[in-house]
Amino acid sequence: MKLSISHVTQYEYADTVTDSVNEIRLTPSTNERQSCYQQAIAIEPNASLFSYEDYFGNRVHAFSVNGPHKRLTIRTSMTVVTKQAPSPEERAQYLSKRPPEQAWNWLRTEEAANRFTEFLLTTEYTAVTTEVEQFTREISEFYESGQASVLDWLSALSTKIRAEFIYDPEATDVKTKTSDMFLSKRGVCQDFAHLMIASCRAIGIPARYVSGYHFVGDLQGGSADFEQASHAWVEAFVPGLGWCSFDPTNVDPVGERYVKLGHGRDYKDIVPVKGVYRGTGEQVLHVTVDVRNVED
Repeated sequence: MKLSISHVTQYEYADTVTDSVNEIRLTPSTNERQSCYQQAIAIEPNASLFSYEDYFGNRVHAFSVNGPHKRLTIRTSMTVVTKQAPSPEERAQYLSKRPPEQAWNWLRTEEAANRFTEFLLTTEYTAVTTEVEQFTREISEFYESGQASVLDWLSALSTKIRAEFIYDPEATDVKTKTSDMFLSKRGVCQDFAHLMIASCRAIGIPARYVSGYHFVGDLQGGSADFEQASHAWVEAFVPGLGWCSFDPTNVDPVGERYVKLGHGRDYKDIVPVKGVYRGTGEQVLHVTVDVRNVED
């Protein structure tokens, strides 16, 4: 699938501000499942961009606007070609070479702990609380029996989150931690991703937070808004397969409708736009995202 993506972020300040220093993580990854063919980034007021890769391999663009300004606009446009997700049959073929107990046992080794330390330790957003432990324990029969593969366990976890939590944009915000949403049983993709990550780490499965876009425009008869197009999901490490994607928000497999921007330990590592400036704290943020399927 060939997708054209436009992402506009605009800050409007109540008074003039200066010395605005920013980082943006809005460049799609190029990997075995997707290729970024082109990207354009424009900053208003005009600013020079400095590019580098962060610790996790994500492409970062940094810039500064030192002069007085009351509005900051970041426009990005890109074209990405994506592939379908591996079929269940293809995954099963790879996994057939390794018994489930062998995979679970390897995850407990020192080799696994050293290789995936960053994605096994808890974070502020993904603390393994009593609620998380209880939630994880409810599907632990998959793990304890040794009959189900790591992939089966992860699929069951993703399904359980979708079944027990309601998607509600008004229920949480970007500061919500995993334990905060158990009372209301409501949240958004960021919350569901953090819960899945915390549950994975609770039993020793490396897991990481993914930020990106989800194309749903053709399913709704038009382009999607920011809440629908900007998305978060999870990558967990499955011995024998490598990093596998799971979306605890949507039933669809993570395939050609998904565009990955980057990954980290949690949301804080992969915030799309963040920065500091000198001046008033009163500001209004406007974000618009448009994802379209481009026919050749």
